[in-house]
Amino acid sequence: MSNMIRRTFVAMSVAAMAATAPIGAMAQDNPVIASVVFQGDQFMQFLQTGIRDKAEAAGAEVLEINIDGDLAREIQAIDTYIARGVDAIVIAPVSAKDSAPALKRAREAGIIVIALNGGLEDGSIANATFSTANRDLGASTGGAAAAFISETLGGKANVATLAFSSLLPEQSGDRTGGFKDAVVEGNTINIQSEQDAWMPEAAVTVATDILTAHPDVNVIYAANEGGTVGAMQAVLNAGRAGEVFVFGIDGSKQLGQGLLAGNNVLQAVTAQAPIMMGAMGADAALKVMAGEVVEAQTTVPALLLSRTDPDGVTNFLESIQ
Repeated sequence: MSNMIRRTFVAMSVAAMAATAPIGAMAQDNPVIASVVFQGDQFMQFLQTGIRDKAEAAGAEVLEINIDGDLAREIQAIDTYIARGVDAIVIAPVSAKDSAPALKRAREAGIIVIALNGGLEDGSIANATFSTANRDLGASTGGAAAAFISETLGGKANVATLAFSSLLPEQSGDRTGGFKDAVVEGNTINIQSEQDAWMPEAAVTVATDILTAHPDVNVIYAANEGGTVGAMQAVLNAGRAGEVFVFGIDGSKQLGQGLLAGNNVLQAVTAQAPIMMGAMGADAALKVMAGEVVEAQTTVPALLLSRTDPDGVTNFLESIQ
């Protein structure tokens, strides 16, 4: 399975990142797809790249917006798209629960709704949902951490976690829960601190504070890209490389380079496939427009990237050039 997934990653080519387009006038003759994400990290940029490339290749116009974690702004954008009569909204919702009412209005207005990256609690709203099981993401990284702790740390570790429960409690809880369940296998684990920090700058500060307050922490798990980047930097800033080891979620150029770096800080991450996910979402929207039946729920595969497999990391980095 991992080789197949790796080939899929390698086969994907990232188009040059276009500037985020404002909500604008729609073409009259081509279908119009609105692409909505909730933050501007590389994962979300890649998600919109997948949507854009697939939709534009089919002749559709794409309207893009990043609502920067602001639910009110998301609702306003959706209502604007409803008023303008777009054909489809492909969205990574900021909240599985609170994003639902506005998207329900879109469906009632005859707009196709495709949910990405976790979807909505109410499964009746989206025509289709594409996501990677968040508990599986955490469990994948947790399994890698369990093996590392057993082989390198004598089966014992003091662990701190960085999550995003105040932003997306369901996703964050599943990722962290999956990690915790897997990392204890065969090991004695002491969770010394659990904090929220999902953007790099905040994560550096939070992880630095954790290392100061809990000097015995020797493993940090971060539940997303920003938290992982921040944790790596905090360890380096503290001069603790080779003493504190980082495990995370998501794949990016910076995380791939971290796995190949000689500092031995970042040990493993589980990367999602955002370009694939975005393309699948746009493709589903186009198929529904054409009257085709699509699967209601689709799980998009993920890929474990580890310091112990540098060739796999290199292949991943080549796939996102």
